[in-house]
Amino acid sequence: MKRVRNGLFVLVLSAFLFVAGCSSNSSNSGGESEKKGETIELSFMGHGNPDEKKIFQSVIKSFEEKYPNVKVKYTSVPPAEYSQKLSTLIASGKQPDVYYAAGPEFARFAGADQLLNLQTYLDQTDIFNPDNVWDQALDRYRYNGSTVGEGDLYGLPKDVGPWAMVYNKDLFDEAGVEYPSKEVGEWTWNDMLDAALKLTKDTKGDGKTDQFGIAGFPLENAVWGNGADFIDYDTGEAKIDTPEFIEAMQFVADLSQKHKVSPSQEAEEAQNSYTRFVSGGVAMFAMGPWDQPSFWELPFGWDLAPWPASPNTGETATWLGSMGFVISKKTEHPDEAFALASYLSLDEDGQRQFMELGQQVPNLKSLAEDEFLNMDQAPENRQEFINIIEDYGKPNNGWRSPDVQWLDYFNQEAAKVWNGEMSVEDWVKQAKPKMEELYKKGNLK
Repeated sequence: MKRVRNGLFVLVLSAFLFVAGCSSNSSNSGGESEKKGETIELSFMGHGNPDEKKIFQSVIKSFEEKYPNVKVKYTSVPPAEYSQKLSTLIASGKQPDVYYAAGPEFARFAGADQLLNLQTYLDQTDIFNPDNVWDQALDRYRYNGSTVGEGDLYGLPKDVGPWAMVYNKDLFDEAGVEYPSKEVGEWTWNDMLDAALKLTKDTKGDGKTDQFGIAGFPLENAVWGNGADFIDYDTGEAKIDTPEFIEAMQFVADLSQKHKVSPSQEAEEAQNSYTRFVSGGVAMFAMGPWDQPSFWELPFGWDLAPWPASPNTGETATWLGSMGFVISKKTEHPDEAFALASYLSLDEDGQRQFMELGQQVPNLKSLAEDEFLNMDQAPENRQEFINIIEDYGKPNNGWRSPDVQWLDYFNQEAAKVWNGEMSVEDWVKQAKPKMEELYKKGNLK
């Protein structure tokens, strides 16, 4: 992919960086418009829950105070509507200056030459110290013209999102069950199941379970921890028919179908597991750092523990999500757009605000390993977020796949296992060839 900068631009960029350099702890700038006294408007689109929207409004206000020549028109779209709205805007040539993109979307946009190459900016500013930013976040937004994960940066991490196991301490205490171990790999699937059986109850005495031991146990965690995987990204071979995969999927299915310690698909449709957990009806669940603001308001004690390890491998796994800030290649204000994206992603003041408001683990290691770990708010075991980032977190499924029809098919058809319609062994034989067909059609052209 061709670079979007030339020598003249670098000369101009260096000049305005020099002018702005003494005004903050970074070398960001509002660009030429600041010199001319002009005010420009940037469009920025993201998605998230109401807490996230409020947090971003607050941080954007701080950005505008730092760069008074720039005004940000911030649009927060409901997550379920985001991809469609963004695709529509791009197709009409009206894409935002700065917007969220990650995983398959980032791969598609980078491959379609829609994104601004940020490497020259980053090479010319002292706001960016690659040694102080998680590699696990940065590498998601590299692109070398053909492969995601290598080459120049075409995006900056909004966050790196460790998907952690959270547990209701009050329910454990009431049942006299010992809390999960904080040592990664020490607590196994069997230990979790034993605890979940003791924590699953009919508290009303009406013959119906209204307190579950576990909900939302991710299939990826069981599969990866058991030494299996879903797809070979290079060849398109589906890996779901291996004994290790089948065993892992069966374990997850048995939590609801056999052991009854997790809500069935029907129960999930009646009331989702998130609602059950926050209302005190689930003992073990899953959370990301962005859930902190809501969880701080919960009327019960909670903390984090490592996901249980496969008893076969001794390995623990979970997915490590991330969203990225990307800049449209067609933006009329690339300098200001970079100033916004880098403030939200890399600026110490911006990252501290996100941290204190409960939005995320800081992208900056220096903040994460000091101030974040020492915050006087739940969870007590904040180290678990860091452990996932540094140790046993893996990129969420499909991150290197521009076309994810194969994954959509898997998730939709897997309902036949979750509702007991098909056995795992029969289902994977049926699903494997279709997954491979869809993957190769969409990704190996």
